[in-house]
Amino acid sequence: MIMMLLEITGYSVEFIKDPFGILTGRRYEFLIDIDLDEEDELYSSNGVYIRAVFSEEEGGGRLIKHELIERVTDKLLEFGLEEDEEQELLAFCKEHYKEADEYK
Repeated sequence: MIMMLLEITGYSVEFIKDPFGILTGRRYEFLIDIDLDEEDELYSSNGVYIRAVFSEEEGGGRLIKHELIERVTDKLLEFGLEEDEEQELLAFCKEHYKEADEYK
């Protein structure tokens, strides 16, 4: 059984259009709601979500960037994910990017 480090409670994914064709790969923006324990340093009573940009390229995909944001205020948090949490986020994006509107 795989232990989930990130408790994902909801998400959305959107294809990012590149009208000029200057970006490599196809980019997707994820907004991912996460549930945090009150003891976690990232915890906020306002809630926290992750904004992640994922690039799907031939031969795989990668995270371009990710940010932790306080839900109510949209304030960027000064913390980042740990390496194992980043790997879990990458796996989540690889699994769900095809749910973007371009595939529907």
